[in-house]
Amino acid sequence: MKINLESLNIGIIGLGYVGLPLAVEFGKKYSTTGFDINEPRVQELTSGKDSTLECTSSELSEALLLKYTSSLEDIKKCNFYIVTVPTPIDCNNAPDLTPLKKASEALGQVISVNDTVVFESTVYPGATEEICLPIIERISGLKFNKDFFAGYSPERINPGDKVNRLTTIVKITSGSTPEVAEFVDIIYRTIITAGTHKASSIKVAEAAKVIENTQRDLNIAIINEFAKIFNRLDIDTEEVLKAAGTKWNFLPFKPGLVGGHCISVDPYYLTHKAKEVGYMPEVILAGRRINDGMGNYVATQMVKKLASKKIHIDEAKVLVMGFTFKGDCPDVRNTKVIEIIKELKSFNIYVDVYDTWADPAEVKHEYGIDLITELKENNYDGIILAVDHSELKTLGIEKVRALGKQNHVVYDVKYVFPLDAADIRL
Repeated sequence: MKINLESLNIGIIGLGYVGLPLAVEFGKKYSTTGFDINEPRVQELTSGKDSTLECTSSELSEALLLKYTSSLEDIKKCNFYIVTVPTPIDCNNAPDLTPLKKASEALGQVISVNDTVVFESTVYPGATEEICLPIIERISGLKFNKDFFAGYSPERINPGDKVNRLTTIVKITSGSTPEVAEFVDIIYRTIITAGTHKASSIKVAEAAKVIENTQRDLNIAIINEFAKIFNRLDIDTEEVLKAAGTKWNFLPFKPGLVGGHCISVDPYYLTHKAKEVGYMPEVILAGRRINDGMGNYVATQMVKKLASKKIHIDEAKVLVMGFTFKGDCPDVRNTKVIEIIKELKSFNIYVDVYDTWADPAEVKHEYGIDLITELKENNYDGIILAVDHSELKTLGIEKVRALGKQNHVVYDVKYVFPLDAADIRL
């Protein structure tokens, strides 16, 4: 394969948390077109705004060679396509490849001879070659690895992280042939200052991605289990973790809710494939059960604490502060805070939810929750600090407690405040 970067014309399929930063970086060097089926999103970006807050208006303006579109016709001129669509799970925790399949169908309508398509969406090992590429072949009439080529370079975006950005994180690359792998690697190296790691095959790159978050999920699961044990022993978990952390090889994880589009989802892609080939992944699924149950656990702990302080549970008022899946980030995808809310409501508790980072319209549409916009003092029987937004730390424990009635409970899930500031901690 002849490598000619001067004729490179890049098309990014999907302009969310992953696709936009990629489009912006490539748009600084190459003719780049960002495609998304969400027309309001395209209009927003065209006007120089990014509601995900991954890119500032200044950063968007630096990508002089980048254009946005919701028309497939506009990306037919591209010759190097990158797919960054979501890969969620369904209600049964099975991989939902619908967005990926639709993206592959769209590519089949625009791809030409000698073009290359690289997938970044998280999948199980084998999905690119078993699911995506046959769809492109069927619709385009082109033959894979003869008429067009493919690669896989897993995304490593951490929403809300302003230190570990796209360009400063080592990028795994791969290709369908050794020549294509080198081609893909060279292109990514032009924007990734941290460098690249060229995997030996697409399957290796897919597997590497899916175990990254699975490992993190399991590490958090064991800490969550520690927290449950220490709560019964009346020992503060954070104090234990700080003490254990003085050993050089102790891993610094904290307990908490595990939501979002990666850590709480990716393990199910691996377990799905494992079952398909006849292996039952016991440890991974055990970790998922623990982490998926933490929302209910937090709610139950709050109810017990309310009862211990002689607060009538039926029709009690609880304020949940924070709804996004992580601190200082507007992303509400797969947030586990909703599990706390549902469980509290099952006790006939009235719940208010406050989060200035979250988009009220999105929260209402996706979860049926109306966020409150004003905080009233002396109003709540219980207050749960569910997300560690910086503004909560700035607010201070005294102002948080002022929101509670004379007899109230503050539950600090994320260690926002020091030990003994709250009535209960995870």
